[in-house]
Amino acid sequence: MRISPLIDRLIDSLQAQPGVGPKTATRTALHLLQYNRAGALALATALTDAAQQVQHCRLCRTLTESELCAICANPKRDAGALCIVESPSDIVAIEQAGGFGGRYYVLHGRLSPIDGVGPEELGLNALAEHVRASGAKEVILATNPTVEGEATAHYVKESLHESGTSVTRIAHGVPLGGELEYIDGGTIAHALQGRRRID
Repeated sequence: MRISPLIDRLIDSLQAQPGVGPKTATRTALHLLQYNRAGALALATALTDAAQQVQHCRLCRTLTESELCAICANPKRDAGALCIVESPSDIVAIEQAGGFGGRYYVLHGRLSPIDGVGPEELGLNALAEHVRASGAKEVILATNPTVEGEATAHYVKESLHESGTSVTRIAHGVPLGGELEYIDGGTIAHALQGRRRID
């Protein structure tokens, strides 16, 4: 059911979020307009500011409003350990779990030839140079344990074969087919501690 042009546009826009369907978007839109106009304006301002100012970190490619994210700018982080993840939300999950003091490299996806996502779209062509320039002694593959995630991990391992860098894979305490951002912190910490070399 269409309500009015502006409300319909708001409902359609809210559905851009993952997991938000027409009913949830309609409830949210009507609640904001009926009971929380100040919250709606604050949300609109925050979204506008983030959309205009957030960019990719020059080194790790995560999302930040600065040239370097807080992790890359932190001199206390271990530059010798580089963790490869699929998305910025994976960094959040690993950081919340604690136990990892290295740096990251964000792919912003995983290899999926059917969807037209190849090595170039993920920044994999520049990864070997990034590993060399960063001085990383260990590259930890923390892609999701899905078919595409495993294929991506295998590709990264092969592309770093001649770099002399140790390549490890997080342990499979994470369930097969799971997504890192939905896994509890203890499981992620255990998986990182139990990582193994890929031969």
